Amino acid sequence: MHGSWSSPASGSLPAMEREPQVAEPSWESTPFEVVIGDYLLLVLPNGRPGFYDHYRQHAQFVDELDLDTAAGRIAFVAVRQAEAAWPFLVVRQRYTAHAVASDCGAVLLPETRRLFLAAGERLLAYDLTPEQPRRLWQDTAELGFWSWRVHQGVVLMAAELELAAWDSQARKLWSTFVEPPWDYRLDDDTVVLDVMGRTSRFPLRTGPPSRQSA
Repeated sequence: MHGSWSSPASGSLPAMEREPQVAEPSWESTPFEVVIGDYLLLVLPNGRPGFYDHYRQHAQFVDELDLDTAAGRIAFVAVRQAEAAWPFLVVRQRYTAHAVASDCGAVLLPETRRLFLAAGERLLAYDLTPEQPRRLWQDTAELGFWSWRVHQGVVLMAAELELAAWDSQARKLWSTFVEPPWDYRLDDDTVVLDVMGRTSRFPLRTGPPSRQSA
């Protein structure tokens, strides 16, 4: 079981099209909620939640990134257990929007207590152990994030110039360079990748032979 919140399917966004930057709204907003198993995900793609100071005060772990930067949007994500009153993890980050559609996304895997986040070019992963949540790593989505996908316990990330994969524990399996126009599909445990009309096939878990990474 998994849940995700992300932009449209991989490969669907035209290259080099960019939307104008929008500053964080001056008013306080209400995040929307996504229920995934016993977790509740609070999401706000651009803005400051009305109870943000209370969220920060009650959270076990607060991760704030580039909030002092003037330009860009600010995304907010918080995670709480269904029976809890307040989130135990709060993430708020400023990011640069690249794609025509939303380029924020999240995948929550309740069975392994892992959260994957994307905003602009920044990728983040967290351990969702309620008593001791923590950030596991930070990575980069080249020229902007497009979408997440989960298949057979593998988390796939599509960006403008990259297709990458992690296992359900958030350990990176592989990454490969792509360039638009490109797309991919999954044929059971095989990735079928089309880059500028050239098609290749490789195992989902090991990736292209020359592009494997630990």
